[in-house]
Amino acid sequence: MKTDIEIAREAELEPIVRVAGKLGIDEEELELYGKYKAKLSEEALKRNSEGKKGKLILVTAINPTPAGEGKTTTTVGLGEAFGRLGKKAVIALREPSLGPCFGVKGGAAGGGMAQVVPMDELNLHFTGDFHAITTANNLCAALLDNHIQQGNALNIDTRRIVLKRCLDLNDRVLRNVVVGLGSKVDGFVREDHFTITVASEVMAIFCLASDMADLKARLSRMIVAYDLEGKPVTAGDIKAVGSMAALLKDAIKPNIIQTLEHTPAIVHGGPFANIAHGCNSVRATRAALTMADYVITEAGFGADLGAEKFFDIKCRQAGLKPDAVVLVATIRALKYNGGIPKDRLSEENTEALKKGIANLGRHIDNLNKYGLPVVVALNEFLTDTEAERKLVEEYVKDRGAEFALSSVWEKGGEGGIALAEKVLEAVDKPSEFKLLYDEKLPIREKIEIVAREIYGAAGVAYSAASDKAIAELERLGLDKMPVCMAKTQYSFSDEPTLLGAPENFTLHVSDVYCSNGAGFIVALTGSINTMPGLPRVPAADSIDVDEDGNITGLF
Repeated sequence: MKTDIEIAREAELEPIVRVAGKLGIDEEELELYGKYKAKLSEEALKRNSEGKKGKLILVTAINPTPAGEGKTTTTVGLGEAFGRLGKKAVIALREPSLGPCFGVKGGAAGGGMAQVVPMDELNLHFTGDFHAITTANNLCAALLDNHIQQGNALNIDTRRIVLKRCLDLNDRVLRNVVVGLGSKVDGFVREDHFTITVASEVMAIFCLASDMADLKARLSRMIVAYDLEGKPVTAGDIKAVGSMAALLKDAIKPNIIQTLEHTPAIVHGGPFANIAHGCNSVRATRAALTMADYVITEAGFGADLGAEKFFDIKCRQAGLKPDAVVLVATIRALKYNGGIPKDRLSEENTEALKKGIANLGRHIDNLNKYGLPVVVALNEFLTDTEAERKLVEEYVKDRGAEFALSSVWEKGGEGGIALAEKVLEAVDKPSEFKLLYDEKLPIREKIEIVAREIYGAAGVAYSAASDKAIAELERLGLDKMPVCMAKTQYSFSDEPTLLGAPENFTLHVSDVYCSNGAGFIVALTGSINTMPGLPRVPAADSIDVDEDGNITGLF
């Protein structure tokens, strides 16, 4: 069996100029990065800004498991299936982070016959957007430390610097560091921290900004520290905004590539959904909606994280109204949620499936709260049995959702036609999209609504640090924003091993802080942290380059 990277390397790609032409984009409106990838110019974005508005379809999934769900693969395959049905469609994805590429997950370009290509270039460096975001963040950190070194005119409290440096790799030893060691000219000695780039506020701002003016306004509001009187100090206060924007000037333009079947794919931005808001850029989604009749996008990890934040943060801020939701599940993952170990998931086990399917049921119920039609895509595996498929189909229909089998990994667009037909029916149904809560509610009430309505928690316990942080945000008037819950992706709870659909548990909030430029309040739960570590056997161990310069082992 061929690997994903072997399939991608053997594919015959169309010139990106031709792919973009399907969306009505002229060659002179592209900024080419070689033959097969490009950025959309500001001219292209402005020309299409007042165009038609297509249907917006979100692809999400059950809680991720080691068995895999195939959310990105389904997103890509669904776009290809729309093309086979003669529909003008585009997919809108996030860019992969180097952290998972070299860590556990591997690449993020889809898989099998449902991939975006060039796959290796997308997963490694791409057009340099993440490097620009990393550098802009770290430039701000350097300017902040330099301000303190050069006399600290703003009276910054060096014990209350909240801006973290970032790096787009998993590196646990950088979570807590000491900087400024050496002589007096080397800066003030203090504790500092690193986050992974995709969890940085600069990434969140980048993805939520509508244009350069909005980007600069958001950067200027970003809180980097507090002064000795407890007042916020922003990136604007330390005069960092212009130089940061200069580094992001090209990165802010969305990228366009293609699928294996030449469906256009706009790929831009990439925050994690467990520790950030987990959606591609507003600019990319809005551009796609003016260029195609159907836009298929995805949100990271399970629907309790990515979909909730897509609705309550991205759609709220950008004024987007999705038309339907596709919820991806696999029989293997549902059996894993039912307590079956990974090495026995290929065996038929309807009892474990009946137990684990509660995870799928809660996600369906949650999505229904947003007033949107839900289509469950069962991503097929060869080891699935007819009895297991029938059990899932009946369960889904009893829950009031539509059901379709998907075999896009094996067959590409052809394997997604049944799913595409269900989605086409769904987007034509009247939808009553609504948000889960009013952003003007008190911080605790917003957290508790998400915990209760989406996670199924019986209550929320706050640490002393989070109590203090909430009180300060309320004192400063920084509490009237949506909440971005940072939580393990593996469970509805904050305990990764609590699978299925747990009930009567307490959600533990360890800390709360304001991402003022991004426009949301982050609530850290459980033991979640913003700089992941590498596993015992990282994916990097298997990655290499052959004598001809071809990358191997990427996925």
